[in-house]
Amino acid sequence: MTDTAGRPLGTGRGPGASATGDGLIRRRRRRLRNSALGAAALLLAAAGAGWAGYARLSANITSDEAAAAELARYERERPTALVRGAQNILLIGSDTRAGEANREYGKGVEGQRSDTTILLHLAADRTSATAVSLPRDLMVDIPSCRREDGTRGDPVFAMFNHAFEVGGSACTIRTVEKLTGIRVDHHMVLDFAGFKEIVDAVDGVEVCLDKPVDDKAAKLRLPAGRVTLNGEQALGYVRARKSLGNGSDTERMERQQRFLGALVDKVRGDDVLLNPVKLYPLLDAATSALTTDPELASLRGLYQLARGLRDIPTGQVRFLTVPRRSYVYDANRDQLVEPEAEKLFGRLRADQPVAVTRENSQKVPGEVTGAGAPDGPSPAPTFHGYTAAEHTCA
Repeated sequence: MTDTAGRPLGTGRGPGASATGDGLIRRRRRRLRNSALGAAALLLAAAGAGWAGYARLSANITSDEAAAAELARYERERPTALVRGAQNILLIGSDTRAGEANREYGKGVEGQRSDTTILLHLAADRTSATAVSLPRDLMVDIPSCRREDGTRGDPVFAMFNHAFEVGGSACTIRTVEKLTGIRVDHHMVLDFAGFKEIVDAVDGVEVCLDKPVDDKAAKLRLPAGRVTLNGEQALGYVRARKSLGNGSDTERMERQQRFLGALVDKVRGDDVLLNPVKLYPLLDAATSALTTDPELASLRGLYQLARGLRDIPTGQVRFLTVPRRSYVYDANRDQLVEPEAEKLFGRLRADQPVAVTRENSQKVPGEVTGAGAPDGPSPAPTFHGYTAAEHTCA
């Protein structure tokens, strides 16, 4: 068939081309090509934004190069890791008043000390984690350490937090390694401002109080019952001494451990790790707040660490304080309880399970319970402590 001009129908190349002809094929090809180009542009834009976010978050982290260099000088004297895959991370809470955000927490307070120190052991198979608090008033041998001005301090028997004051994280790590015989693989340092930012990034953390709190020194006023603490309140809560518990450093360390358990539960319970909208603010706050060893000073390093933690049940995350009692020459200081402390350190070195129980709470905090029968092998020691699953009130 032909049209009035004698052209065959269905073979035209103009606007009247057949809907099933070459013209439609070309139009479809153009649309597909344009769609592909658009999709490619979106992917490139997303990748660019993702890379920019990745680069920014990685750049947030402060790499502790000075500590790495100092530890390298003493590599020969450092303990050897006994179990491949197990990791020990030293978590240091600094009470430095450096910087505008930290200055308000103590006018006239110079230097820095380790307000809180926790040795976190991750089992090689990543089925459990053990967090051991080291009291800041524990009397220990501190080695000769390099000060910030380049001079070196003399070896001294002093309170544990003096190590951080003299030589920062490197001196603290060397002191811990000498005390425990445990190789510290990584470390993280967090100051007051950074702690507040992390709590605010997850929209607060819930705690339960037996009675109201009114502590002017900690700038804390809270009702009894379940309370969601913002960053400022959380900082006061974990630092308070006089208004919560019996006022001892023992009770304060336990409160800090419980708060960390509640924070972990909040992050996991709200699916923060699976929600980019919630995850990015948390990562931004966390990376901005942290000073870490060079190996952890990137999102990749932190992700690899977090990946090993994410599947550990909260019932297998154990908190305890190193076995210790009042120092024989000064009741305001602490000393290790032996051989219980060495039993704990030995199990961590060998990557063996550490059992904890809330029973025998009247015993020396951290004291081992459950002695074996005289005529049989001794069972694994059980330490006074609790799991992350026990952070909530009854």
